[in-house]
Amino acid sequence: MRYDLAELNVTAWPRWATMWLLAFVIYCVCKWLTWNRRSLRNPVSRTRHLGYLLLWPGLDVDAFLATSTTTKLPTNSEWRFATLKFILGLGICFGIVPLLPEKFPYLVGWIGMIGIVFVLHFGLFHLLSCGWRSFGVDAKPLMNWPIASKSVSEFWGRRWNTAFRDLTHRFLFRPLTAQLGGKWAVFVGFLFSGIVHDAVISLPAGGGYGGPTLYFLIQGVSLLVERSGYGKSLGLGTGWRGRLFTLLVLLGPAVLLFHPPFVVGIVVPFLATLGAI
Repeated sequence: MRYDLAELNVTAWPRWATMWLLAFVIYCVCKWLTWNRRSLRNPVSRTRHLGYLLLWPGLDVDAFLATSTTTKLPTNSEWRFATLKFILGLGICFGIVPLLPEKFPYLVGWIGMIGIVFVLHFGLFHLLSCGWRSFGVDAKPLMNWPIASKSVSEFWGRRWNTAFRDLTHRFLFRPLTAQLGGKWAVFVGFLFSGIVHDAVISLPAGGGYGGPTLYFLIQGVSLLVERSGYGKSLGLGTGWRGRLFTLLVLLGPAVLLFHPPFVVGIVVPFLATLGAI
């Protein structure tokens, strides 16, 4: 299956390049914000600072720059597991995606996104974590078995992309909790996440505006319902009910987050540019 780049509107400055540029700029701002407000205790070498700024996607600056830590060293099996996920992602992008029928571009884009996530978040970032921890640096994996989540709270709080969680917890949740209370802090935190994702996803795609923001508001409301007395009585945060509720909340409205304008207009052309389709 081959896509015509001209038909996909891949110009000299394609939409997918705008998406990556926006994501990179926002990431750099977040990285600088955390580094600029770091703790000055336990000063470390400039090399460690440069490593945090340039070679580590996490945002827990104090942990990364700590001089005394009990960091768990990566085992050979963990190295192999991280490498396997990286290879799996490449296999999905360049092995499975080309076999998919081009008359279903939304499906092609979704499968391709899964491959990209495995290459980056589950593969490359885990390999970087293993590398840093081999030198005694506290750089925990950013993905902590999200599939094992038993609740919406656990998924967003401890298992999925902990870099963004570290940022919002430090600069949004803790300050807002003191001023507005926990419930409103959760709501504002998810609203912020939605706006950021709308900027990176919907603006470059030229459509689907508000979808990512609505998706994250649904996550916030679901988390509050899960923690409520009624949610606890239904067991929404534990056991099989918690797992089922979490899956429904995460996957049910996923089309709002990764809407067709983004998947078809950005992801598919990006995969075509990579030569995956």
